[in-house]
Amino acid sequence: MSLKLTFLGAAGNVTGSRYLLEINHTRLLVDCGLHQERELRDRDWAPFPVPPSTIDAVLLTHAHVDHCGLLPKFVRDGFRGRIYCTSATAELAEIILLDAAHLQQEDAEYKKTRHQREGRKGPHPYDPLYTADDARASFPLFSPVEYGQTISLGEGIRATFYDAGHVLGSTMVKLAIGHGKDTRTIVFSGDIGRWDRPILQDPTTFDNIDYILMESTYGDRLHEGPADISDKLEEIINATRRAGGNIIVPSFALERAQEILYYMNKLLLANRIPHMMVFLDSPMAINITEVFKRHSKLFDNEMVGLIKAKKSPFDFPGLKLVQTVEESKAINHIIGTIMIIAGSGMCTGGRIKHHLVTNISRHESTILFAGYQAVGTLGRQIVDGAAEVRILGRRYPVQAKIVQMHGLSAHADKNDLYRWLSALSKAPKHLFVTHGEAEVARRVGEYAKEKTGWEVSVPEYGTTVSLD
Repeated sequence: MSLKLTFLGAAGNVTGSRYLLEINHTRLLVDCGLHQERELRDRDWAPFPVPPSTIDAVLLTHAHVDHCGLLPKFVRDGFRGRIYCTSATAELAEIILLDAAHLQQEDAEYKKTRHQREGRKGPHPYDPLYTADDARASFPLFSPVEYGQTISLGEGIRATFYDAGHVLGSTMVKLAIGHGKDTRTIVFSGDIGRWDRPILQDPTTFDNIDYILMESTYGDRLHEGPADISDKLEEIINATRRAGGNIIVPSFALERAQEILYYMNKLLLANRIPHMMVFLDSPMAINITEVFKRHSKLFDNEMVGLIKAKKSPFDFPGLKLVQTVEESKAINHIIGTIMIIAGSGMCTGGRIKHHLVTNISRHESTILFAGYQAVGTLGRQIVDGAAEVRILGRRYPVQAKIVQMHGLSAHADKNDLYRWLSALSKAPKHLFVTHGEAEVARRVGEYAKEKTGWEVSVPEYGTTVSLD
């Protein structure tokens, strides 16, 4: 049996997750994500290394744009197979892909106008990478599966999806290839969640796997625990209120926004922070929250208890869901401390840019980052201490207080990753460390090898390996 694996993204960097498996005459793609690092976006525009029409199926781990965001272009370029994922992921991906398409269309038009005004030309055509119609064309290809369900993808090829505990509907994909004693197993971790986090179940662990692809986004650090998060959020909110500023939260619409609402609800129920208006200024996050409500069977016991007690974090006093642009603009005229949760999480587009324009030069305000900021993004520039940043074509001094809370991350930290690996009762044939900045992935690989003695490598972009 011929079995080849090619790393077409999230190799030596964090985003653009794409893994090509060639099994005899069958081709499978695990994830089909966009690159969010500015210097790597040319990869999204480039033709796919093999014709998309020759791919038999896509196995999608979850709905974050760096895992699903290239699907519309992939389908437009010829892919006609099925996209397997959980039903929650399918619903979320439709929302996220439409939003990504609209943002790309708006960004293309904005850049075209600005470059014409400035008398220069950008590196790409002013057409968007894909349109909303391209996104919609991918929706009929989604084929929902349930946790624990095994599907056949060809002679001797079986895939099973397990709960990753990362975001709603997220999975780890286990492939079993071959028959009987000749079967080889591969696990694609997707993004691994954390134990004892709010809302979702804990990540699945495995006992005996031949090959593992494991993410490493936060593998070089330790996150705060739930109590630390509550304490830190309480301190930030009360200090900003005393200063008379606003709390601006660039947030990913999927999971991060819902977790922030969870902790805000918890602090308000305990009267640890003043009752204040909290604006969820993201139509996408609002729509995603509705998907959460429809999939409550995926929640952990604590979250189920809150809902039964009518103390849901998705519906507490002071929470305002902002749909229209006019409502969003009106927020900036409110006097007094408020919290604004808006996308995008890395400040690469969306309504957050307008709220940053209003608040980033205010000493009294706080910009609270609650997730990973990829290299080259506006969010990364801000958390790295830039004295001045460019937003919507103009430069602004950074005078607000900048805070980054890694504890709200939905990604496993160093201890979580080692806990996940430690569940294995037998050494795998090989561990591939992916989905991390190059230096972070290297450190995670060295740590894993030192702790376990296993065969470990950090593949580079475009690398192809044969799996014996």
